[in-house]
Amino acid sequence: MATSTAHDASHGHVPVMRDRMGELLRPAVEAFGDNAVIVDGTLGAGGHTEYFLEIFPSACVIGIDRDGEALRNATERLAPFADRFLPVQGRFDCLAEALATEESPIVDTAREHGLAGAFFDLGVSSMQLDQAERGFAYKVDAPLDMRMDSSKGITAADVLNTYSHGDLARVLKTYGDERFAGKIASAVLAEREKEPFTHSGRLVELLYSVIPAATRRTGGHPAKRTFQALRVEVNRELEALENVLPMVADALGIGGRAVFMSYQSHEDKLVKKAFTELTTSKTPPGLPTELPGMEAKFRAVTHGAEKASEEEIELNRRAAPVRVRAIEKISN
Repeated sequence: MATSTAHDASHGHVPVMRDRMGELLRPAVEAFGDNAVIVDGTLGAGGHTEYFLEIFPSACVIGIDRDGEALRNATERLAPFADRFLPVQGRFDCLAEALATEESPIVDTAREHGLAGAFFDLGVSSMQLDQAERGFAYKVDAPLDMRMDSSKGITAADVLNTYSHGDLARVLKTYGDERFAGKIASAVLAEREKEPFTHSGRLVELLYSVIPAATRRTGGHPAKRTFQALRVEVNRELEALENVLPMVADALGIGGRAVFMSYQSHEDKLVKKAFTELTTSKTPPGLPTELPGMEAKFRAVTHGAEKASEEEIELNRRAAPVRVRAIEKISN
């Protein structure tokens, strides 16, 4: 299982289940040979991509990230592989557009042969969590921003200060599985009448006061679910995931593999649903033979969702909630 290298640590990012991700992609990458192109749709600090470029010396990687600073830092880190790496700034559901419009020999290969691999490590990156000023972490008082691309879009403060009670409660319940969504929304609306929310510390105080003590003792940090929900809403994460799943299915070449790492139940449900549909025959049940053109075009590589080992979690606490699913394209 993955061990963190000094190089990873120096970039503030330990790639989750790094070695296993390489194992899942290896058969596809080796089958594609010199035509192997992997898309890393969640480049982040570049730890996974660096590993793929090291262990697959014939493969190229297209790395996508909406965070301009992350993209610049990762591109610098990956400079030794410059001829085999193409950085693309955008939300990961820009994949289809990037493959259609980017002018690069790497993209030309992907267009001609299909992708050998598509890799997505969903959710907020370790690097963003570690940058207090970005507002993702609830353990430090910071501006309520939470945008992965800090150049555009609404902030977490905008959500708190402008959403109706119903919309705010829906966000907290749907994206955070927050039991006390209604109570929290009521408290936020009352507080913002006094003064708009700007920093996380005030929100954390409110959550401590609203969530019952018994729940706080057993349910982890009281801010965890609310901060998760705000981040998902600000960045339209589920919308991007729903959009990219069919794009990946189209872009893979025969024998190509898609690997998704989910950290929240709502992400994993979307991936599971899409993968189940792709790996299931469209022939109506009860018929004695497979109808032409109705057979499944993908097969499952993982059996259900794989989890990180105890050893992995010990090395990297952020691996604890991960759920990994992978499929392989078997026909067009």
